[in-house]
Amino acid sequence: MSRTKPHAPTRSIRHPGPPQAKRIASVEANACPLTLKLKRGLSMNEAVTRAFRDHGFQGGYARLEGLALDPLHYVLPAPSPDESHAAWYSETQTPAGPATVERADIIAGLRDGAPFIHCHGLWRLADGTLRMGHLLPFETMLAEDAQASAIGVANAVFDAADDKETHFKLFAPRPHRVTGEPAGERGFICAMRPNEDITTAIETACRRHGLPEASVHGIGSLVGAAFLDGRTVESYATEVLVRTGAVTASADGPQCSLDIALVDMDGKITEGRLVRGANPVCVTFEVAVIPAAS
Repeated sequence: MSRTKPHAPTRSIRHPGPPQAKRIASVEANACPLTLKLKRGLSMNEAVTRAFRDHGFQGGYARLEGLALDPLHYVLPAPSPDESHAAWYSETQTPAGPATVERADIIAGLRDGAPFIHCHGLWRLADGTLRMGHLLPFETMLAEDAQASAIGVANAVFDAADDKETHFKLFAPRPHRVTGEPAGERGFICAMRPNEDITTAIETACRRHGLPEASVHGIGSLVGAAFLDGRTVESYATEVLVRTGAVTASADGPQCSLDIALVDMDGKITEGRLVRGANPVCVTFEVAVIPAAS
């Protein structure tokens, strides 16, 4: 069966700095399925990165469900208060009482040489309200011991660096080899730049790495969204997590399908499958892509 023709993206965003030449950065990596044991009383940053290190990894991807957080601190996407950025963050949201994670996805790596996580999630507040946002990893605390499914990444790492285009400090993949790091299945980690369509960018990276079928895990931001059922999100800045992502082989090469959850600048949550070729990245999108059976 031939691959469906992608829609042409109709939305875009202009950042203050010059566009960088490399729009889809990817690095081959080995991926190992893990179960992380997270310790209560630690910040989310420390709990998750310590658990990765316990398995011998600098980082990777983690999916959290059912965890208790107290306190929870998070932000929403928001307009930039000045011309230094195309978009920014809301004031910190600090709801009263413990919150329970419905689903949160994490990319773990390095920032200024220290372990660091980037996390987007959905959480049920103490009053029963469902909210979504960008978790503040040092301020948010784990209220009880928990476990999380994860993918440890070997031979590569997400490392945060100043980005001249967006004026943010963003994760970028780079080779990173540590003696004694466990081996795993061959995959890759990848970061997409603004205005690249998220699905076709993943397909491009899969062709680059010779991976015709794969599962996709990650988080990022989109310039609004277009869903297969016809719904749209008009907010020019959103925070996104990939609920399920798959790349399948077709006669024309890899074809990517992403089912996501996002929150817009008004705090509205929208979930569903994206239209292929019609969803440009806002600031960045970070994914771990591994063989389909993993």
